[in-house]
Amino acid sequence: MRAALDAARAPGSDVPIGAAVFAPDGRLLASARNARVELADPTAHAEILALRAAAREFGDGWRLEGCTLAVTLEPCTMCAGALVLARIGRLVFGAWEPKTGAVSSLWDVVRDRRLNHRPEVRGGILETECAGLLETYFADRRNSSQHPRREPGAGSGIVLGGGVSERPKEHDSKSCDG
Repeated sequence: MRAALDAARAPGSDVPIGAAVFAPDGRLLASARNARVELADPTAHAEILALRAAAREFGDGWRLEGCTLAVTLEPCTMCAGALVLARIGRLVFGAWEPKTGAVSSLWDVVRDRRLNHRPEVRGGILETECAGLLETYFADRRNSSQHPRREPGAGSGIVLGGGVSERPKEHDSKSCDG
């Protein structure tokens, strides 16, 4: 978990979430920090980046059987699905994510009996330290003039204070047919 925390603390402009993948022998294969902003890629979550890098170093290029993924925040559905597909043997995470967590908070993707692989899971490891990174980041962001919040009605569907500022406009699904 310390390697994931170190990755989360690395410089970057995205939310400080870090991930690290360890080989079955405990050797660090890869670590990464969220990089959606830097890469302009909505899939550039720390877990995805670390899994991709680890897959280049270990096994047959995509199976990470017997490996451990450590991440500072409970994975979302995309990352939970990716770690199942990568055949990660063990998932260890720090802080719980009640809004998007897909390991037990909101959903439990990784232990779904319908899937062909289910990793061992252990959550709440260094939880206070992991959550503290996020709390500090968001407090700084709220207090910073670099990241002003949009006012209600200034965009379509932006979330402010737990509510949607404006109802998304209906679209004509026929125009999406191709």
